[in-house]
Amino acid sequence: MTLTITHAAAEGTLIDGTSRGDGTSDALKANGWRWSRAIGSWYIPHSRDREPKTAIINRTAEQLAAAGFAVEISIDYARRATTDVEADLAERRSDRADALADRATRRHHDATEEAERAARALRRLPEGGEPIKIGHHSEAGHRRAIAKADAAIRRSIDADSEARRAQVRADIAASSNDARYAPITVANRIEKLRADIAGMRRRLDGSSRTLAGGYVEVTAAATGAYAERLERELAAVQDQLSYWQEVRAEQIASGAATDHSKDTINVGDQIKYFGSWCIVTRVNPKSVSITDAYGHRGTVPYAHIREHRVGQSEASS
Repeated sequence: MTLTITHAAAEGTLIDGTSRGDGTSDALKANGWRWSRAIGSWYIPHSRDREPKTAIINRTAEQLAAAGFAVEISIDYARRATTDVEADLAERRSDRADALADRATRRHHDATEEAERAARALRRLPEGGEPIKIGHHSEAGHRRAIAKADAAIRRSIDADSEARRAQVRADIAASSNDARYAPITVANRIEKLRADIAGMRRRLDGSSRTLAGGYVEVTAAATGAYAERLERELAAVQDQLSYWQEVRAEQIASGAATDHSKDTINVGDQIKYFGSWCIVTRVNPKSVSITDAYGHRGTVPYAHIREHRVGQSEASS
């Protein structure tokens, strides 16, 4: 039997040709593969729309070959445009939110039914909390009724807890797309992407830095397969940066996000940061230093500023 390990941007890293009980699971689990019932295949987590994890792929292939399997590897290094990636991600998140909402509805229905069963079990108990008559012919039935009522109440409590947990998961899933596109989140993502690009360029071009004591640490430029990998990663991250910069530009144009910088804010101005007004004590390249109404000091990135007042002298909460 020939097993085929494939990698493509849209699907991630999968393995075809396995079957239950064929002896491949030990090697796959040992290398971090997981089974997905949804797609009916083993896969490497977090491999979709990313560089292939060649170390895991090659190690898995070697172990499977040592176990007597014929293994082929097919890797497509092409990356999808960020626009397509985000559209696909939004669709998957929407589908997941719908599925979790349906599950929450079913759990609430189950909880309601269990609560009704518990109420019926309680109504079957003697009225007024009548105690068990020890030695009476009704003792056994009375004890059984209490046990059934207790079990029904426990099932009702468990069902209600499960319904609450399902609802929380559904609510989180429903808001996941909004959270991903929150203005501050977008601004932070842009800064991270810029830092990632700078780091990749340093590794591609080589770099040096002076450490304590005057020692100069030199990093040689990347070569060979590593350089090729960095070039692919750099192109993908640059595309992501362009996409999110367009998103932020739209947010600024619509008023959903602010666009402050050292050119728009001066010392002595007030800025609103998470509900509190603070006095600007210093203007920095990427942030402002502030003092709040309680005398606490800190720094606030420009993208986190909610509102701005010019030349106010006192901070207020």
